[in-house]
Amino acid sequence: MKKRIFSNVALIGLVSLFVDMSTEMVYPLVPLFLTSTLGATPLVVGIIEGIAESLASLLKVFSGYIGDVRSNKKQLVFTGYSASVIYKIVLILSISWLGVLAARIIDRAGKGLRTAPRDALVAQSCGENNRGGSFGLHKMLDMLGSALGVVLAFVFIAAGFSYSGAFALAIIPALIGLAIIPAIREDQTRNFSCDRPAFRNVTLDARLKLYLAVIFLFCLGNSSNVFLLLKAQEKGFSASEVILLYLVFNLSSSLLAIPAGRLSDRFGRRRILVPGYLIYGLVYLGFVFLDAQAGIVFLFAAYGAYSAFISAAERAFIAENAPDGFTGTVLGIYGMLQGIGLLLASILAGLMWNTINSDAPFLCGGVIGVASALLIAVILKKK
Repeated sequence: MKKRIFSNVALIGLVSLFVDMSTEMVYPLVPLFLTSTLGATPLVVGIIEGIAESLASLLKVFSGYIGDVRSNKKQLVFTGYSASVIYKIVLILSISWLGVLAARIIDRAGKGLRTAPRDALVAQSCGENNRGGSFGLHKMLDMLGSALGVVLAFVFIAAGFSYSGAFALAIIPALIGLAIIPAIREDQTRNFSCDRPAFRNVTLDARLKLYLAVIFLFCLGNSSNVFLLLKAQEKGFSASEVILLYLVFNLSSSLLAIPAGRLSDRFGRRRILVPGYLIYGLVYLGFVFLDAQAGIVFLFAAYGAYSAFISAAERAFIAENAPDGFTGTVLGIYGMLQGIGLLLASILAGLMWNTINSDAPFLCGGVIGVASALLIAVILKKK
């Protein structure tokens, strides 16, 4: 049984590894392609990202719910990951920023479609005693793929690849990821606590509602990672060095994901989540008060630790507290709140950066991060 659980979670993780590798191969190149080749302004770049991310966040709830009531999570995952291939093809064919907008909408719609059903597949593929470790394994493989993609993006920039050539090469790992999906097993047994599995029947207990409310509050201070990269550039790092800093973040998150998940299984979610959110708050405050380049490198590594601490333990907590039969739906609600919060936080961070100074978004995020850690410590305190 343990071997079956590991193999299914590992297969899901390998799909994420290859598709995320494909995504990160082009992610740092798209803004450059827009501004240098297509002549788009930074405002256009922001509009494209805002529209795409908003769509993804709204789709997560519906895909999670559909996967629960129709027991077709695997099909939704395949469809969502297929969008990654179409995304690169549309990028290659784009001759204006409208084409890139269409490509990003396809890519983010695919992410919104697959995320909640995928996490629900991970949750149903493990037992109560190893749920955190299973999400940690998936997170490790996911971030490892991102790290490999960042390395390849750095190689593309250093080697002077054409944008169309880089986008075409990025299709290959996405196809490998899609080829793995048929081997994943899905438990199609329906286990609803109500006779009619309508969306209105999804009732959450008070503690889970409070936790999701704190998540939304936290996300209002958790702006896009683009601002971290811009801040590093302001601190004196070159464009290629900024990409390597992003690699440090991905490697740190990948290395710590499994240990963090297993520790949450052993010692409880609270003892991992609270330090995780506290690390986030201190990292954001560190970007305000640290100027030494060694210190900035450390902050990116610590930011990876925050990501590892939060991702596995948080998804495990939500999965084990979701109503019977609605794990994907609640994970979708969680993803939607994150997406809406990210959009609002990024707009707020941009306004503060332009109207106050570049430290303001990080002071705001740091304070909200520390406050969130304290609130979660109270919410998850043992009864």
